[in-house]
Amino acid sequence: MISPDQWSTIRSLVDWLDAENGRSDAEISLRILKLTEEAGEVAQAWIGVQGQNPRKGVTHTHPDVQDELCDVIVTAAVALASLIDNPGYVLDAKLAKIAARAGTAS
Repeated sequence: MISPDQWSTIRSLVDWLDAENGRSDAEISLRILKLTEEAGEVAQAWIGVQGQNPRKGVTHTHPDVQDELCDVIVTAAVALASLIDNPGYVLDAKLAKIAARAGTAS
């Protein structure tokens, strides 16, 4: 879960982006599209860990993949917080639904 302190930081990032770029539908679209870029970087790092590019060999480490995954999480949280005032509630509700579906609800 994202902690209250982390949500506070995410809200600060949203405020910063809003001040720099506004919060039009076009800007929100770009924040959402940024997820695709970040996901691609995760894929690139994982391919690099596996050495799947014969020309390059092993180019990344597990910590590189972890770092890129964190970028995805933060980017998604910023996009979500750009859409709604209480992103933590929405995330908690969604996680509960997924956990119930998987039979792991606590």
